[in-house]
Amino acid sequence: MDYKIISALNERQFADLCELYRQEWWTNTRNPEDIAAMLEHTDIIIGICEDQTDRLIGFIRVLTDFVYKALIFDVIIHEAYQGKGLGRILLDQVTAHPKLQSVRHIELYCKPDKVAFYEKWGFTDQLGGIHFMRKTAQ
Repeated sequence: MDYKIISALNERQFADLCELYRQEWWTNTRNPEDIAAMLEHTDIIIGICEDQTDRLIGFIRVLTDFVYKALIFDVIIHEAYQGKGLGRILLDQVTAHPKLQSVRHIELYCKPDKVAFYEKWGFTDQLGGIHFMRKTAQ
């Protein structure tokens, strides 16, 4: 499969991203207006597109201060392309990204069944007593 890596979305790819979000339980309630606002405030986006059709088939985004912390969000591959190594490509792109090379901690959160996948890039859930916490908007 021929693909290309992108760092910005055109209108068609934005629609493809909305479709990708609809396929996953953790993003299927996102609406286009909120997705557009989210993208405006995202520091780094990386997409994988089919080379011939320009269709977005994989996506990842990062929020960062470019010094201390970078937080990876929305590692997502179109269901028809899962199992083809595209998630690895996205993680390789993020971990090798020139703007993130001096960031002290690159972090993410995931379901327990994905821990082994992320460990391949040096991610660990052994954080020395640090706990992930969340406050949900009312």
